Amino acid sequence: MPKPISAKYGHTNLIALDWRSLADFYVSVFGCEPVPPERDYAGEDLERGTGVAGASLHGVHLRLPGLGADGPTLEIYQYSREEAALPTAANRPGFAHIAFGVPDVLEARNEVLAAGGDPVGEVVTLTTADGRRVTWCYVTDPEGNIIELQAWS
Repeated sequence: MPKPISAKYGHTNLIALDWRSLADFYVSVFGCEPVPPERDYAGEDLERGTGVAGASLHGVHLRLPGLGADGPTLEIYQYSREEAALPTAANRPGFAHIAFGVPDVLEARNEVLAAGGDPVGEVVTLTTADGRRVTWCYVTDPEGNIIELQAWS
């Protein structure tokens, strides 16, 4: 087996229909912090890098909570032209959700719903093979992206 690449997790990208509104949701609900500068890219290099003809995008990186100033970010970008969105589904192949550890799952769920999110399933508690318990649920942000809220005990 080859030696693993030396790597450090950097960010997760989320393509938005309205990047400012979606960024405001993650800032106000989860305490993410904007990492300047705002991004504004266009041109041949962006087209070549993304494989999207005529690509231009705008957005921001948000520092994820609880991991300090060098922690990973959530990169929220909006293209000038998007493909049609697929319906929200927890079992769709590919990246499925982003997870936030919270003190109280039901309280956090209610806050997400009040901020424009939607429920995906119910709040449940599962027990792992080693006896730990996780209470969790799926909700969506206002654009339909799935968020897991979880609390371990």
